[in-house]
Amino acid sequence: MLNFVIGIYSFYTLLKIYLSIMQIGYINQEKKKEAVILPPGRYLVAGNYAVAKEKLSILETFVDYLLFLWFIFFGFKWLQNLFGTSGFFSSLLFIFGFFAINFIISLPFTIYSKFKIDKEFGFNKMTPKMFVIDTLKGIALFLIFGGVVFLTLIWIIENFKSWWIWGFILLFGVALLINLIYPTIIAPLFNKFTPLEDGELKQSIEKMMKEVGLSSDGIFVMDASKRDTRLNAYFGGLGKSKRVVLFDTLLEKLTNKELLAVLGHELGHYSHKDVWKNIAMMGIFLFVAFYIFGHFPEEIFIQIGVVPTGGVILALIILLLPVLNFVYTPILSFLSRHNEYEADKFGSKIGGRENLISALLKLVKENKSFPKSDPIYSKFYYSHPPIIERLKALGFDVDKPLPKDGIFQFIKDEDR
Repeated sequence: MLNFVIGIYSFYTLLKIYLSIMQIGYINQEKKKEAVILPPGRYLVAGNYAVAKEKLSILETFVDYLLFLWFIFFGFKWLQNLFGTSGFFSSLLFIFGFFAINFIISLPFTIYSKFKIDKEFGFNKMTPKMFVIDTLKGIALFLIFGGVVFLTLIWIIENFKSWWIWGFILLFGVALLINLIYPTIIAPLFNKFTPLEDGELKQSIEKMMKEVGLSSDGIFVMDASKRDTRLNAYFGGLGKSKRVVLFDTLLEKLTNKELLAVLGHELGHYSHKDVWKNIAMMGIFLFVAFYIFGHFPEEIFIQIGVVPTGGVILALIILLLPVLNFVYTPILSFLSRHNEYEADKFGSKIGGRENLISALLKLVKENKSFPKSDPIYSKFYYSHPPIIERLKALGFDVDKPLPKDGIFQFIKDEDR
């Protein structure tokens, strides 16, 4: 059984690396060709950025594989010898030790990504002090809330034969709770949220929200620029905690009409119940995961050389979860891309087609998003359709060269 698990994880690792290599090769070829959507200089920079991130991803995937083998052959036994096998507290220490090792191994990749790659390409504005503070806040939240959740899961595993059912119910409930409290409790721990000033923009947003029947906790501007230069906006929360969040970088770069078109796209997700669809898909994934791992034969723990305590079972689930997520990703991506197309239609209808096209072009430019992708890679990973496909669906002539003055060209409705 253990050999089968190792074989599956090895195949997953090789396939993941292969997809990344395909993507790198594709982008390296395409960035040498005539630029589309972006000016030539920005087109090349966007390609270089995508390649740099993908190369780091390959290295991280390989290190994760080595870490997986270490845990299977040595790490689990070492942690259990260190913390013992009796009592809930020893299981909790085991799972925290497991996470601590993963965190330490992944930390250099996070630092390199933020302070080397993102800094080099003009994204990162975070200082080392800010990074340390954010990291400590994240660790504190994990220890407090994670401790409660893991201790409850350990108790369930060690007291119920069908623990996987109750474990699924618990985690699904926790996921709903996080969605509920994130905008109002968790996010403000890391960023400052200021109510949008009264004016034409606020009135227009409120009017759009009223048209689709969306009530919210308010419209807020987030100080994203103190950490990053990328543009974004989102609707967060569930029930009465729902709020509209605009990155200050977005307000700086987009006109009011473009911003309303972007929010129209987000309102499309609300109107089509996409948030609840995503929650349902997450619930299906959790249920399948707990069912599979809840029926793992005990011989695998014997082969690893550990006693199957609650902490060990949870650690093994978390260790193998990326494999199941990898299988689930293309399904989720396919459904998500469909939802994005529908949201674009909605946004173009209530916010103006040309305004949405112009906003998308600015987002690509400012976020240095390479407009092309290997077809297999994009179908596997992309939750949003490739930007070229989105623009084509909106009626933009992506093959038409950009004019020297940088003004975007649109296809007339009668020519579509």
